[in-house]
Amino acid sequence: MPGDGGRLLVIGGAEQLNPGRETILQRFVSLAGGAEARIAVIATATADPAAREAEYREVFLRLGAGEVGPVRLSTREEANADEAVARLATVSGVFFTGGDQRRITNILGGSRVDCLLHARLGRSDGGIVLAGTSAGAAMMSGTMIVGGSDSDGRVAAACVRTGPGLEFLPGVLIDMHFAERGRLNRLLSAIAMYPHELGLGIDEDTAIEVHGDRFEVLGSGAVTVIDAGRATHLDTPAEGEGPIALCGVQLHVLPAGYTFALTERRPQQSVRT
Repeated sequence: MPGDGGRLLVIGGAEQLNPGRETILQRFVSLAGGAEARIAVIATATADPAAREAEYREVFLRLGAGEVGPVRLSTREEANADEAVARLATVSGVFFTGGDQRRITNILGGSRVDCLLHARLGRSDGGIVLAGTSAGAAMMSGTMIVGGSDSDGRVAAACVRTGPGLEFLPGVLIDMHFAERGRLNRLLSAIAMYPHELGLGIDEDTAIEVHGDRFEVLGSGAVTVIDAGRATHLDTPAEGEGPIALCGVQLHVLPAGYTFALTERRPQQSVRT
């Protein structure tokens, strides 16, 4: 979890890149220092890193960032190399692009880069801003959704596949492209299997900005929070043996301006005027 000096920006995917509409990415640049920002783009998740690196470099420079460049991490050797560690030790913001979240965890998990990012995020005296979109968002939780059915009408174990994430934001389970791809049943299925986690379903062009143990919702959509902590009954049959039962689960839908206390598991009043 971010320390007093660090921030997380967890984006549900398909954030606006068009001039004048880049609310979420503008917030990232501002948090990273604006004209003084030194931003690293990590496109490990995608099969075409050069294109994604160039795309986000152009956007961040247009939004006023002082310095933007890629840190190419395609192998575990690169994620443990002195060059990558030295570069990431000096930046003020790190942005993970979308793609396949398993590529991020397989290449970065437990590496020197992974350890450095955790250490810098947790600092109280000027930690980094760590942002990720789509796959770059999914990998931030400890338990990570790696796949499953978007269209299955059931709440069942077959709806979702999970694996270990990098746990930049512990205690949550993140799903992205949430409303647009109809992923409520998928996230309910995951939370039924991991009821100690909070489920966060983040819509496209929507993000949560995490500081300490609270987050604020940004963007044009909403964040759906599923809390099974006070559920009165859970039944999770093995895959193929029937639907999951969930009773007494809390569900919150929070648009931009609303905040949520992660430790207290409680939504808070909108900060909008």
